[in-house]
Amino acid sequence: MTGQSRIRKYAANALLLSLMSLLMRTVAVSFNAYVAGKIGAEGMGLYSLIASVYTFSVTFATSGVSLAVTRLVAESLGQGDGAGARGAVRRCTLYAIAFGGAATVLLFSLSEPIGRYLLGDARTVLSLRALSLSMLPIALSSVYSGYFTAVRRVSRSAAAGVFEQAVKIGVTVHALTLLLPDGLEYACLALVGGGMIAEIASFIFIYVCYLFDRKRISGARSEDASTCTRKLLGIALPVAASSYVRSGLVTVEHMLIPYCLALGGASRGGALASYGILHSMALPIVLYPSAAIGSFSGLLIPELAECRARGEDRRIRYISERAITFALVFSIGTAGIMIAFSKLLGENIYGSAEAGRYIGMLAALIPIMYLDTTVDSILKGLGQQVYTMGVNITDSFLCVLLVLALLPHFGADGYVAVIYISEIINFSFSVIRLYNTVGFRLDLIRFVLLPLAAVIFSVSAANFVLPGGDAVATVAKITVSAGIYLLILFLLGGFDRDDRRWMRGIVSRAGA
Repeated sequence: MTGQSRIRKYAANALLLSLMSLLMRTVAVSFNAYVAGKIGAEGMGLYSLIASVYTFSVTFATSGVSLAVTRLVAESLGQGDGAGARGAVRRCTLYAIAFGGAATVLLFSLSEPIGRYLLGDARTVLSLRALSLSMLPIALSSVYSGYFTAVRRVSRSAAAGVFEQAVKIGVTVHALTLLLPDGLEYACLALVGGGMIAEIASFIFIYVCYLFDRKRISGARSEDASTCTRKLLGIALPVAASSYVRSGLVTVEHMLIPYCLALGGASRGGALASYGILHSMALPIVLYPSAAIGSFSGLLIPELAECRARGEDRRIRYISERAITFALVFSIGTAGIMIAFSKLLGENIYGSAEAGRYIGMLAALIPIMYLDTTVDSILKGLGQQVYTMGVNITDSFLCVLLVLALLPHFGADGYVAVIYISEIINFSFSVIRLYNTVGFRLDLIRFVLLPLAAVIFSVSAANFVLPGGDAVATVAKITVSAGIYLLILFLLGGFDRDDRRWMRGIVSRAGA
């Protein structure tokens, strides 16, 4: 496959996965709004506490296996070693069984002390026990999702995600109807149980897809099994160890948030409500468009791993520059639109002016957040995952200190400041490392000043021609703003000939 063909294939996969991710994120945000309406802000805060333990448990269960299988399979295929790619998947599967099984046993056994003493709320214990049953299928699903990312057949992973969402929503809605009258403890159990059943179903789906797909890989083995195992452990274990530290610090941070809010004078219920509005209502809206960037960036890892294995330094720089500039243009437009319509988003999605206020406060950070995702993926594709995790650990430790220092005095607004400080520091370290590694160039006029002017004009024009503030008017304003924004960029040279050729490649490849 030629270099240009590989780029077109990457672009087509990025488009497909981005569209599917946006679809699933749309469903997830809509379902989140439904759940918030059912269980209220305090219930969302309680569920967020449970989710913080879930995040750490998933980190332990997967222990870096997704990145490992993506890197190993991509590098093997780049060297024509099909047998080595299949062997890498087998070893990663055994690795996932070991860590996923251990996570299940540990979380189930420790759910009582974690819920009562660490989270400070006995209502979380039942949900933590149910969560433990999803750890092994999550770990195994990570292996096969990483495989499909490596072979650029992301439609299978996307289909598994759609199937998982459908099962989760169906089971959860039914379970909420049955259990919500018994209180928030059982409402959270319904949410966790629906997710657990969906994870098991998703694993079965993606594993069956893998059984059919692996027949397409051919080629003789070029390295022995012990070498593959050493590579697996060399990639996964450093990532796992640093992930444990970072995820543990994030979990501690989220455990401290309601406690520190209460120190400032809020009741336990009020602290959980503020936490729920900010973390489970406002942040999902701010991060909603990042589904496109996340999917796009995730596919950079195998693409750059192949280029690195072939020693294609010029192509690495080309892909890095394209990825950064498109992420920048996308994020500036997204931030401007979300700031302009934050109040309408909070009122129409959650019926909450406070949620709208936090959406507006956090939206200004979108370019840094989205760019950081892209830069981290580029660094991982270039074998810099240990550095990125070191930065993330430092960032998480700083967040814990800032939560303790700011929240008792400034409340939920103090947590917004924590997010700003940590994201800016994290991004700064990552982009400096990438510049020193790749030496990318960035046209500030085309990719910063022009998008800023374009988004200001587009939201002003949409507000002028479209009156009203109901749900339909809000969707229309956002759609018109996005359309005008893109039109201005095309007309005023925001995309050059090379950019347009790359985008035509995306469309033609996606339609093939």
